[in-house]
Amino acid sequence: MKKLRCIIVDDEPVARKILQEFAEQVPYLELAGKFENVLKAEAFLQNNRADIMFLDIEMPKLTGLQYLKTSVVQPLVILTTAFPQYALEGYELDIIDYLLKPFAFNRFLKAVQKAKEYAELKNVTLPNNTASYIFVRSEKRIEKVELADILYIESLGNYVNICTEHKRIIAYLTLKSIENQLPSADFIKIHQSFIVSLSRINAIDGNQVILKNKELPMSRNYRDNVMQLVE
Repeated sequence: MKKLRCIIVDDEPVARKILQEFAEQVPYLELAGKFENVLKAEAFLQNNRADIMFLDIEMPKLTGLQYLKTSVVQPLVILTTAFPQYALEGYELDIIDYLLKPFAFNRFLKAVQKAKEYAELKNVTLPNNTASYIFVRSEKRIEKVELADILYIESLGNYVNICTEHKRIIAYLTLKSIENQLPSADFIKIHQSFIVSLSRINAIDGNQVILKNKELPMSRNYRDNVMQLVE
């Protein structure tokens, strides 16, 4: 495959230098830019492509997590930070991996390999929302999933649990990425961690969405969108 273009966003010069040296050792990575804050990175991304972003969290003006919550233009994100307490929040924002400083080259390589596999998977997944199925990577194979069989999809960090009537599939995808492949007329996000099939909703009881014998939480942020569709 073609090289993956990456950018580094970190306010520490030493951290940027280490990441650059690591990236230059990976044959399929191409360093497209280094930035000391997310505002400069955002300006770059408006007119330039990047496949991977190595993003620090604790930075002046705007933190890495604040950026992820507000930005529209986003490559695959690998967080690089000295603070382990942000890991869960990072995965809820659909990052690919979380590198805890200081990290060795082999740990860096594992993270970029995840990003590479995900980028390859996007190339074999049909982007056409009129298709009746999608392909997902599950363990060591690529599996076809019929959209009509899906009850709901649950986020598991940088994996998702696709629950159908007959089985569960643990797929190497983020919730955001699989949401982009699903037809918006048939699937809706009800929670930061859940997407459901509209046709499978049997009832809504307060802040619970009921699918057959399964009850899923519906968060306040998504309730209005859900109610507009079902009403």
